Amino acid sequence: MVTVSLSFDITYGNGMDLSHRSHDPGKYHKFKKVDGASYSQVNQFLRKRTFITAREWAISRLCADFQTSSGAEMTFIGRNLPELVPFMTGTYSPQAVNQARSSFKKKVNKAGATFLYGAMCGFYTPEELDDLLFEASEVARFLLEIESTSIGVDEELEIEDQVTGIMRQVAEASARLLKLREEQQREKQERKRKGDDDSEQEQTESLELSSESDLPDLPVHDDESSSIK
Repeated sequence: MVTVSLSFDITYGNGMDLSHRSHDPGKYHKFKKVDGASYSQVNQFLRKRTFITAREWAISRLCADFQTSSGAEMTFIGRNLPELVPFMTGTYSPQAVNQARSSFKKKVNKAGATFLYGAMCGFYTPEELDDLLFEASEVARFLLEIESTSIGVDEELEIEDQVTGIMRQVAEASARLLKLREEQQREKQERKRKGDDDSEQEQTESLELSSESDLPDLPVHDDESSSIK
């Protein structure tokens, strides 16, 4: 069995330290770079680059920023949504916030599974995976910049190096797995071919024996009785 370790630790820099969060919506300064943009404009911008909607982007960011030991503060987020995010025009119930959060998680899970399948099935070379990860990191970095969420340069490089290393492990493990499966398939075909040959030989021998048993009994003549007198 081929296994790949996908676990790694990420330590965020000061830009991601959320201990200073304020419950005054007026002091929350995220998404200011899209102030003035409509929901549909933001949604169209995201659709060109990701699978998430503007609603899911906003809610996922807020759930990460207003996280407590018991979970995200759904009520606070929903009640103050228009003040926290410029392009969100209405309040949300806690249930609606949770629904958007769940939708975001499902899309990330599916995107992750799709990406890993592409990496593991041998479709991409390790070099192509590097290019793909670079493009994906550029989009992610751009979104973080727009929402005014920053991480330190060292932490950013560490994350990219760890993800790149993991994906190289995936590509290498995938290559070994595909090779192993090809060898197993060849062995299976060889065993089947050998079994067919043995079965054919057994059938041939059986037919030969059957033919011999069907021969008529020839009379046996005594030399003396058969002599001409």
